[in-house]
Amino acid sequence: MRAQPTLLFCLATFSFSPFSVAHAENGLASYYSYGKAGKGELTCAHRTRPFGSVLRVSYGSRTIQCRVNDRGPFIRGRIVDLSVPAARALGMMSAGVVRVSVE
Repeated sequence: MRAQPTLLFCLATFSFSPFSVAHAENGLASYYSYGKAGKGELTCAHRTRPFGSVLRVSYGSRTIQCRVNDRGPFIRGRIVDLSVPAARALGMMSAGVVRVSVE
């Protein structure tokens, strides 16, 4: 009987820890240049990730970290919209829409 409360305490402690497991997503990314002019910041729009969280976006051999500051994309099949500086850093400007991995 003593093991059950201890197990529940451990599970509760780990479930509320500040470290969360990132879920990788694979899909299409595009970039946007409307609204905020930006100052070279690597930012992005994501439908569900919390504002201010940092995503690792990979395309080919390049990986960047960008901060979520907007909601979107709202086009089926796309998982993230990148700012122009972020798209430049990934090397996707000429392609427009590319397949990426987001963590």
